[in-house]
Amino acid sequence: MRKKSLNIAVIDYGMGNLHSVSKALQRVSPEARVTVTSNAQIINTADRVVFPGVGAIGDCMTEIIRLELDDALVGVIRNKPVLAICVGMQALMTHSEESGGVECLGYLSGNVKRFRGGTVNGTRLKVPHMGWNEVHQTKSHALWRGIEQNARMYFVHSYYVEVESDVLNAGTCNYGVPFSAAIECENLFAVQFHPEKSAGDGLQMLENFTQWNI
Repeated sequence: MRKKSLNIAVIDYGMGNLHSVSKALQRVSPEARVTVTSNAQIINTADRVVFPGVGAIGDCMTEIIRLELDDALVGVIRNKPVLAICVGMQALMTHSEESGGVECLGYLSGNVKRFRGGTVNGTRLKVPHMGWNEVHQTKSHALWRGIEQNARMYFVHSYYVEVESDVLNAGTCNYGVPFSAAIECENLFAVQFHPEKSAGDGLQMLENFTQWNI
């Protein structure tokens, strides 16, 4: 019997790095059907869902609500593997300091705070935090398969997630302050870094996501 091809939906709410994410997914899973979409029905029927995001959280939340994707997103997280990236991860939290203060989806308990910059060991910390940094894996997970401890991933962000419970943390990073670089909860895995820009380790994570059985 011919194996059913994998359907992956990349949520399009006008704020994501959609081309690079979808291209990277197609690279690690050539037989998969990768669809960039804002259609709730397509998202609901996909086998896996990616929730990417760049830009300001205020604009992101406005578009998510306008397109009525908030309920669809929460629904799929309960039923299938979901990978959230960067602002997609932040949107899942309770509240963000960005855009004058924004209520987020509230799927997970935690807040999004702005880096204050400053100096560490004589080095000035610029905001945004941009470039490669080590991610310390705090628990084992299917998406870490084949990725070494303290692997360097690529970040671009001015705001960071601080979860209320460390139980959610799957990986941490430090940029003047410790912050959540990866969080997991049941069917959800979310990362602050960009796996599609993180070379071999990032592609390994995306491949792991396409093979993640929950």
